[in-house]
Amino acid sequence: MSQDTVLELSDITKRFGDLVANDAISLSLRQGELLALLGENGAGKTTLMNILFGHYTADSGDVRVFGGDLPPGRPRAAIAAGVGMVHQHFTLAGNLTVLDNIMIGTESLGQWRSGRRAARDKLLALAERFGLEVDPEALVSDLSVGEKQRVEILKALYRDARILILDEPTAVLTQIEAERLFDTLRSMTREGLSVIFISHKLAEVTAASSRVVILRAGAVVAERRTADTNRAELAELMVGRRVTRPVRQDQEPGDEILTLAHVDVVENSRKQLNDVSLSVRSGEILGIIGVSGNGQAALGRLTCGLVGADGGEMAYDGIKSDRFTPRQLVENATGRIPEDRNTEGAVGEMNLWENAVLERIGDGRFSRYGIVDRTGCRAFAADLIARFDVRGGGPQTPARQLSGGNMQKMILGRNLAATPRLLIANQPTRGLDEGAIAAVHGELLAARRAGAAIILISEDLDEVMALADRIQAIFKGRLSAPIAAGNADARRVGLMMAGIWETDDAA
Repeated sequence: MSQDTVLELSDITKRFGDLVANDAISLSLRQGELLALLGENGAGKTTLMNILFGHYTADSGDVRVFGGDLPPGRPRAAIAAGVGMVHQHFTLAGNLTVLDNIMIGTESLGQWRSGRRAARDKLLALAERFGLEVDPEALVSDLSVGEKQRVEILKALYRDARILILDEPTAVLTQIEAERLFDTLRSMTREGLSVIFISHKLAEVTAASSRVVILRAGAVVAERRTADTNRAELAELMVGRRVTRPVRQDQEPGDEILTLAHVDVVENSRKQLNDVSLSVRSGEILGIIGVSGNGQAALGRLTCGLVGADGGEMAYDGIKSDRFTPRQLVENATGRIPEDRNTEGAVGEMNLWENAVLERIGDGRFSRYGIVDRTGCRAFAADLIARFDVRGGGPQTPARQLSGGNMQKMILGRNLAATPRLLIANQPTRGLDEGAIAAVHGELLAARRAGAAIILISEDLDEVMALADRIQAIFKGRLSAPIAAGNADARRVGLMMAGIWETDDAA
């Protein structure tokens, strides 16, 4: 290792059965460097970092940290060597305070007195030094997603991490939160901390990193100084081909499928939706754009039948009600892509074929007289895996073994394969790489051409403007009046997202 090299992985290979997740990968990290590990969903990025942190043991290869060999399969050894990891899905106890979460595992069971005061002082000093403001006594369950991520980073720094690994750190952050995070990471590297962040987002890779290592199909295919490359080259290196996103074509929409008229939704004694109205027609995509936390989650729950309206009226195909149950919606060919794929979209311990048919197991295609047609279910899942390029296993693979992006593709596939009349797509491309985003957009536009009515709920302004026929902004639980896509531009929609409508009437 050279004098300024703090980490070196040499010829790391890892297999899961017939799947080669990492194929003789070698890379290094220098002190004070912000290195991006870029690749498609399922390219082997997270597996490689889990080997470094000791969650997995490599089949072959070596890891050296600060000049010393790192024992394989021992997270405590990685932590002791100065390696910290922030996982994509946080590992915090919601019923404990920030300080309690930070201190977990740092004190011996035989210690007769807790060093809570000293721990609090150290935490506050780290928070001030790196600009990671937290309240040590706040319950984690009361924190925003961005605040929880700060706690995870502080937890690693509290254990004296000198190398920090972040797995898809912006997957659940707003744009503003993501920008603040990378400002913080840059300040950390100036103080000598070395950072690897896993990503497939080209904009943040080019804006934040100093060097990029690109993985494809489990192998390193290229390495670039960030200053010497661009998004187009990185996208082509990542997916192995030139990536172009599909373009929406004008078409005449059909009949109204779903309407909301002056609907209120109250949850936990708080009004989440206030006087909301919308309508979506067959062959149309209605885009709902807004900054996270402005009522999108409640709108998703309402339109998927998980909650009812506490005021106003809903109509599906002209039938009026204050609530349509999930069963009614599924029976009427409604599909849903939930915002949280892990807790609402899939059951991790079930196989892919079980997840593929989960919402429609009762129809005649997959069961008869209460007996599940396992052969037919597995064949259906195999078709989904092939059509939607779900990587990481076959029909018998547990869903929890998939990367987040591949799980998202499986959820999308099972809904589009059912030829939905109405599709609720809540953050459908969150966590997907550039190639997968293009494929998902193509599938959504194909469903639109086939006559599906689609409500696209997204925080991605470019996505909504590219796909939607009409756009409404959501702000503090209210919806703007709809505007046609042809009348939309980034400035106008941005103002709408901030609650500034061009009319005083909210839809």
